Parts: sequence; C-alpha cells; structure tokens
Amino acid sequence: MFISPMLLETAAAPFSDSRYIFEPKIDGHRLIYSQQNGIVRLFTRHNNDCTRQYPEISSVTFPHDIVLDGEIACVDPTTGVSDFESVMSRFQAKKADKIARLVAELPATFVVFDVLSYKGEDLRSLPLMERKSILASLTLPSPSFGVVPYIEGAGEALFEQAEARGMEGVVAKRKESTYVSRRSASWQKVINWTYADVFITGYRKTEFGWLAGVPNESGKMRPSGIIELGATPTHKKAFYGVSKTLITGEDREYVYVEPRIRARVKMRNWTKAGLLRSPVFTEFIV
Repeated sequence: MFISPMLLETAAAPFSDSRYIFEPKIDGHRLIYSQQNGIVRLFTRHNNDCTRQYPEISSVTFPHDIVLDGEIACVDPTTGVSDFESVMSRFQAKKADKIARLVAELPATFVVFDVLSYKGEDLRSLPLMERKSILASLTLPSPSFGVVPYIEGAGEALFEQAEARGMEGVVAKRKESTYVSRRSASWQKVINWTYADVFITGYRKTEFGWLAGVPNESGKMRPSGIIELGATPTHKKAFYGVSKTLITGEDREYVYVEPRIRARVKMRNWTKAGLLRSPVFTEFIV
C-alpha cells in the first residue's frame, strides 16, 4: 500500500523552538515501506516501486502489517554520514547480479522516522509524538533498519553538529502535527549549504541554464555543472547583456562565452566527479 508522503517546507535559517522536535536530515532518498498480508513492497516518494533494489530491506518482515516512512541511506564507515552518490548507485541498479554485488559493497539502511499504519490501523491522524512513541516500541527486524534520533527544542545546536559533521542539515517537526500527504509548514528542513565561486562559461539555448566552470590545478577551466535555479529576471538580463561581447562559439545546445563572469552558488556538496550538486545562484562577484 503506497501512501503519498508528507513533504517539507524550507526554513530560512536554523531555529530553536520547544514546540518542535529536530532530526538530522539523512542524505538519501525517501522510502515508504509497506508490509501487507506479509508481503513487503518499497516505494519512492513518487510511487515508483523499488522493492527489488533493496533485498536486505524487502526480504525481512515485522510480526504485523505496517507502513513506515523513512530514508534509504548508505553510510560511509569513515564518517558515519550517508553518501548520496552511493544511494543513487543502489537505486539505479536493475540487474540482479549487480544488485547482489552492491548489497555487499554498498549496504543500504532504512532509517525510519514515522509509522503511518500498524496492525491495520491508520495512524496518520495521531499527533507526531504519539506516532513516535509507537515507532520506538517496535522491534526492528534486522540491522538494515534504524530509527532516526531526535531532540526537543534545540534546533540550532543540532544544526551546528550537522555542519561540523558535513551532514545535509536538520528537519524540524511540530510535535502535534498529523501526517498529511502534501507539503506542510509543520515539517521544515534547514539545509547545510556549501558555497562555491565559479565562472559562467556558457548558457543553454532553450530552457534556462548557465554552464559553470572552475580552474583546475594547471589553471585551465574545467566544467563543473549547470546552474538552473536562483537567478532572477534582473540577474538574467544583466548576464545576457554582458555576455554578448564574450561569445566564443556555439553548438546545438549551448552558446559558449569567455570565463569572465563570476558567480557565487550554494549547493549540497561537490560530487566525486567534481561537479556542483544542485547548485543555486546567489550573486554575481564583481
């Protein structure tokens, strides 16, 4: 049984509030675990079945039917932090032999933060703290399951810890919130952004996108991703006005410009391939 998950608003900054609990944000992908009549199925937040990708999670059962909400994580043993690229490797694997190999190389953990149904009873109308109490009473079926920890009130202190450990951020949840299958201000995320200064080296001809580059060790510009978010109409107008005099060439998709225009972006992190992950334009550097 798929239940469309409750989604988060974005908070402007870390905060503390006694009406909220605060959880570390797990850098993975959302998972709905559904056990009905002893049969387990796993779903992404968009209702894509991913049961076969995670046999270490789908092959074990609880004593009673249950629906859980949480996150798939692949924890780096050296840092104790989930590695998003490893999670994506697991999610994208489709062939049985590759899945079996990755179970050993990149074991997945289902980090649970909510229980939506238990023993045939829909729990979504209960306050969050009652659902948390039920979740805490469960015996997890294997070491591939965990429960996300939380603290009450002290969101800023938890965010400082997340920053120090290089984690994705913090999630704030109102204690009395019921579970609704939509985005809600009762649940908020505070992202631990990383910032970088890049050069704009070109732009898409169709939908908006600025090519970003950074100098390598020898000083030569290397591609570092595409900036698709954050630029206002004023920013775009200023860029296209200046870039007309900097054009060096083009192909079917892009127009290329001299790397003269610098921009600051915020992002989740650098990928292992040296690319910006989810970059958002913040300002030009002049």
